[in-house]
Amino acid sequence: MNIYCKLAKQAIENYIKKQEILDVPQKLPAEFNKKAGIFVTIYNGKELRGCIGTYQPTKQNLAKEIIDNAISAATNDWRFGPITKEELPELSYEVSVLEKPKQIEDIGKLDPKKFGIIVQGINTRKSALLLPDLDGLDTIEKQLSACCQKANIDPAQEQIAIFRFQTEKYI
Repeated sequence: MNIYCKLAKQAIENYIKKQEILDVPQKLPAEFNKKAGIFVTIYNGKELRGCIGTYQPTKQNLAKEIIDNAISAATNDWRFGPITKEELPELSYEVSVLEKPKQIEDIGKLDPKKFGIIVQGINTRKSALLLPDLDGLDTIEKQLSACCQKANIDPAQEQIAIFRFQTEKYI
């Protein structure tokens, strides 16, 4: 298991078992010193169990970003109930480190296998994000449609801005 995923697992297990937020380790490897948006995805077998993150950094380093998003993915993903102690042995983790999103004008520059997307309503506060390489979203049209649906945006009725980003995925 990758070092980022080990930290996510520790944070979740500590929080679920003790109701305590894991402290950032004192001696961090150098790769934790940068800042980036992070998504933590949790699976129980092959089933999605939680996924929450930030597309831009909100904390002082990757370790704190991973800890906070891991706990949120385990307890605050509105699609699922909170993870229970009994589930912990069955879980696996994925951590995606996001590059800074870049706005695009030409959807031909999208590639759902390579790029995640963010769709934002220009005159609304609506927005949504999809990570790259999601099952069933193998065309630009499907990815855009799913992201607009997630944001509750009708692109035929509302102007949108589209951003793309790449990720480094760790398992």
